[in-house]
Amino acid sequence: MKLLILCALFPFAMTAAHAGDADTEAAMTKAGCMACHTKDKKLVGPAFKDIAAKYKGQADVVTKLAEKVRKGGSGVFGPVPMAPNGADKISDKDLKDAVELILKS
Repeated sequence: MKLLILCALFPFAMTAAHAGDADTEAAMTKAGCMACHTKDKKLVGPAFKDIAAKYKGQADVVTKLAEKVRKGGSGVFGPVPMAPNGADKISDKDLKDAVELILKS
């Protein structure tokens, strides 16, 4: 019986997960992330899949990358600097969600 209920609810859970991803992508677009980054190829900045690969398995990576976005910087993926992105551009929650989405790439 429990398995039947779980199977029946699975499509709704998947839809909610995708809706969350769409909300996160919208926040990333509004914040300007997509002006320099794409999911699978280098634009101005590295592709999200390259970021995910570089930081895969590192401890506390969500906090580490959120800090990098907030402070900006250069040299990790080349000489082009990334400008700092304050909470006025992307909220802490949206930033955390964005980093988690990038790491799933």
